[in-house]
Amino acid sequence: METRVLVVDHEKCTGCRRCELVCSVFHEGVSNPTKARIKVEKWEWEGLYIPVTCRQCADAPCLNVCPVKAISRDDAEGRVTVDYDKCIVCRSCVTVCPFGAMGFNPGDKKVFKCDLCDGDPQCVRFCDMKAVDYADSRKESAARKRDAALKLADAKKLGATI
Repeated sequence: METRVLVVDHEKCTGCRRCELVCSVFHEGVSNPTKARIKVEKWEWEGLYIPVTCRQCADAPCLNVCPVKAISRDDAEGRVTVDYDKCIVCRSCVTVCPFGAMGFNPGDKKVFKCDLCDGDPQCVRFCDMKAVDYADSRKESAARKRDAALKLADAKKLGATI
């Protein structure tokens, strides 16, 4: 079974925040970046824009910390979802997320996170720079391991002790 995840290439992100716009419109019906499930963080000292969203963690801290089991994994899609009928809005999931990808909407008193737009992520569809992609998690993992190995090999060539 193919499990797909959002993959971010921060080097391609221009900081236009279109992903935030389409996400908030898709999910909330309003253009309001504070309600988006993806956030573009600006690292001024590095001159970078970093899109941050749920990583659909294999061992999801948000899922593990939920006292009422309102957060679960959809095995068919591989995504982590919130059951709002069970959620007691304790916000433990927001606190424990290592990526800061869970949010809280004080207007409707709900936590929120990326749900991959039911298999058609709008941030991917509308990112002209292709900074956000929807890829097979196994292929992405293999590519990252290969890139890390190449960087280690290059570091060794330069005399680094590893």
